[in-house]
Order: sequence, then C-alpha cells, then structure tokens
Amino acid sequence: MPNPHDQQRKANFDDVYDLPDPRGYFATLAPLGYEAPEHGRRIFSTLLRALGKKEGGSHKVLDLCCSYGVNAALLKHDLALRDLYERYASPNLAGFSAEELAASDVAFYASHRKASPPRVVGLDLASNAVSYALRAGVLDAGAVENLEEDEPTEALRRAARGAGLVTVTGGVGYIRERTFERVLSCIMDDPAGGEPEDRNAPWVAAFALRFADYAPIAAVLARRGLVTEKLSVRTFPQRRFENDGERAHAFRRLAEAGVDPSGKEESGWYYADLYLSRPRTPRRSPWTSCWLHWRFRALERAGSSRGPWRRTVLIEPPEDRREGRGEKQTFDRSQHGSEHGTIGARKR
Repeated sequence: MPNPHDQQRKANFDDVYDLPDPRGYFATLAPLGYEAPEHGRRIFSTLLRALGKKEGGSHKVLDLCCSYGVNAALLKHDLALRDLYERYASPNLAGFSAEELAASDVAFYASHRKASPPRVVGLDLASNAVSYALRAGVLDAGAVENLEEDEPTEALRRAARGAGLVTVTGGVGYIRERTFERVLSCIMDDPAGGEPEDRNAPWVAAFALRFADYAPIAAVLARRGLVTEKLSVRTFPQRRFENDGERAHAFRRLAEAGVDPSGKEESGWYYADLYLSRPRTPRRSPWTSCWLHWRFRALERAGSSRGPWRRTVLIEPPEDRREGRGEKQTFDRSQHGSEHGTIGARKR
C-alpha cells in the first residue's frame, strides 16, 4: 500500500541549485513568489548599519547556503530581488552561454555597486553556483564545503576570519548546529591556537521556517557567548506552496511543532521567523536594541494593531560566559519610552 506521506514533502529544487548559471534557478522560483532574499536585503542591511563603521574598511559578511550569491548581490548593489528576476528572465540574455552571462553580469553589477559595499564570503555545497557567483563578481570569496560532515579547510578559515555578520535566508534545516559551531570556530578562534576571543564574535541573523527547531543552533551560539532572540510579532512570507502535497507536508510539520497556521501558512505560503544572535557586551545597549526594533517596524510596516513590537530571548549564554556583562534584558515597546522585560520564546 502506498505511503500517504510520499507526496507530502517539501518540494525539491536540487536540479536548479547547481546549474552553470542562475537563469534556471530564477525561472523555477519566480512562479512561487520566492522572496526570502528580499527580506534579507532589508534586514541584513539594517544590521550592518547597526554594527556601525568598521575601522580599516567595510564589514565582512559570511553568507551560508549562498547559492548563486543572491544575498551578496542584493547587499552590495542598489538592486532589489525583483530586478534580478527581471534580468535573468530577459530574452536579451536567453542566447548567452554561462560564460557570456557571467561576463555581462560583471558589467551589470559594477554599474549598480554601492559606494561602500560589504565584503561577502559565500559558503555552499553547490560548486557551479559558487563558481558562477565568483566569476560574476558578486562574491568576494567563496567556499564549497560541507561543514555538517567535515572540518573547515584552512582556506575557509582565512576567508571567514573577521566576519562581523553571519547570514542565512533559506538554509536552516539543511544546515544544523554543527555547521554553526564550525562557522564560529572559523571566525572566532585564534589562528595561533590560543583561546577564542569574544571580541571577534559576529552577529548571526537567520530566517528559519516557522516549524524549524532553532533551539539547538541557539544553544551552540550561546556556548560562544551569543544571546539569541526571536522577532516574535513579525513573520516573513518565503514562497508559495508548490502543490497540495507540499501544503500537507507543511501543515503536518507545523502541527508537530505546535504552531498555528491561521492567517499565515493557511494562505498557501511558507512563513519564516527571524532570529538574531549577538554578543552580550557593553556595546549591546538598550538603545541599540530599541533602534533595531523601530527600524524593523519601519521597514516591515508593522501597524500598531499588531500589538507591541516585541522580541523574545530564546536562549542565553551559560553563566560563566555572562559574568560581568549585565543583566538579561529585552524590551516591549508598547509605547514610546516604556521598557518591560519579556523573557521566554513564544510561537506564532
């Protein structure tokens, strides 16, 4: 008897993740309204501004599951995701070989480059996709490595060292806590073999589907001294379900996680949560936290009818990592000037 769950699974796009160029990728995802990188463009750009100016140059971003460098393209250039959909669907590019398209992309992206773009290092298993992003000038460096199974190479350690922001828009579930532990090792560990330096700790910003269990990743980050928070009153549409089987799969996973699909997945879309992990250091002040929340609110146009703009602490570093660094705190900005602690994760 056929297994009724055989057709109830997340759609598989492996055939477009590692093509010689990104045209097939965009052609496949456009009808599904895939918009996770657009959310990343706005949120990650806001976080880079919150990090402030970096001495000696621009910030470095390590983008996990980078694919064809889509997040890098949006962070480094005055472009939105719709511009990339339009470009790679253009009939003017249909006859180009992959090499011709890459050469054209070099000129295209150069004409849209921001005045002071971040440097972006990409990590992915898809060798063709990473290679294309490098040839097109989108990534500043790229690595094709599987950190779920293998230790990072010295080349990746050198490329990742000094990253101030780690990002992921669609990879949580494919990559898990082992990847995050090894990524932080690349960034924080002393290459001379000394103790890891907390001052090298990056911020980590991740979008994860609402049924994903992010707690094991947050626990790994906590061991490295990072506080993980979940933006609890705003979720982000990722893409439409491909078919009824994928919808059934999503609803089953949501039920298993105890997440209510009302008003979100029941509309036919995957929705993601945003998690932000930061060091508990003096620079992580209440004013910085409040500024971030108000920027999120402005960017996402969350109306007052949605309730207080609140984030919730998911997990804290162990006590020995927090000694002398202030008390646990988060803020409920139900009205200007009010600050009320709200501890504990809440699912929406």
